[in-house]
Amino acid sequence: MKPTLPQLMSLNGGFVDTAGFLALHGLFTAHVTGNFVTIGAALVHGTSGAITKLLALPVFCVVVMLARWLSYGLPRMGLPVLRTMLVLKTVLLLAGGIVAMHFGPFEDGDSAAAMLAGLVLVSAMAIQNAVHRIHLGSAPPTTLMTGTTTQVMVDLADLLRGGQPPEEAAAARARMRRMAAAVAWFAAGCAAAALIYARWNVWCFAVPPVLAALSVLLQGRTHEGDPTAPAPQPQPQPAASARHL
Repeated sequence: MKPTLPQLMSLNGGFVDTAGFLALHGLFTAHVTGNFVTIGAALVHGTSGAITKLLALPVFCVVVMLARWLSYGLPRMGLPVLRTMLVLKTVLLLAGGIVAMHFGPFEDGDSAAAMLAGLVLVSAMAIQNAVHRIHLGSAPPTTLMTGTTTQVMVDLADLLRGGQPPEEAAAARARMRRMAAAVAWFAAGCAAAALIYARWNVWCFAVPPVLAALSVLLQGRTHEGDPTAPAPQPQPQPAASARHL
C-alpha cells in the first residue's frame, strides 16, 4: 500500500524527532514542547544541551510565523505554496543533516555545531507543522501522536460499547483507521531512526532529506493539499420539447 502525503510526513516526523533526541543530547526537533521536560532534566543532572533546548521553542515559533507569511507571497510569484514549502523543508533537513554528519558525534549538546544542526532541524519540522495545519488540516497530526492516540482509544471504546447509530459508527471506524495509520507510520519512523542510529550514528541524518524529497514528488503527482479547483458551473438546460409539454 502506497503512503499518503501525511503518512510519509509522519514517518519522517518520527524519524527526525528520534534521531535528534539520540544524537543531540535529548533535543526534540519536532515535538518541541517536550524540550521543557528535557531542559529540567539537563539542569538537574548537569548534562549538556540545555541552551539548545531553550532556544528550540522560540526558533520553532518564529519559523512557523515566517512560513505563514511566505505562504501569502508565494502565489503572487506563481509558485505552488505547499510544494514550495515541502522543498524548503527538504533543503533545511539536508543542511541540518550535513552539519550533523560532518561535525558529529557531539560530545557537547551546546557546542556551536550541535546547536546549528539542532535548530536547523527544528526549523524544518516547524515548516512541516505549519504546512500540515494550513494545507492538510483534515489529516491527523504528523509530529505529535498523543491526541491522535487518545482519539483512537475513544473511538475504540465507543465501538466496543455499541449502541451508536450506523452512520456514527461508520465515521468512527473510518477515523480510527486513519488515525491508527498515522500513529503506525510515526512509530515506524521512530524505530527506523533508532536502528539506523545504533548502527551508523549521525549518518542516520542522511535519511530525512530523502524522505522529504519523496514527499515533494508525491505531492507533485497527487496534488494533495493544493487548493481545490473551482466547481464547474451548471450548464443551461435545454428547453423541454413539445412532446413533454
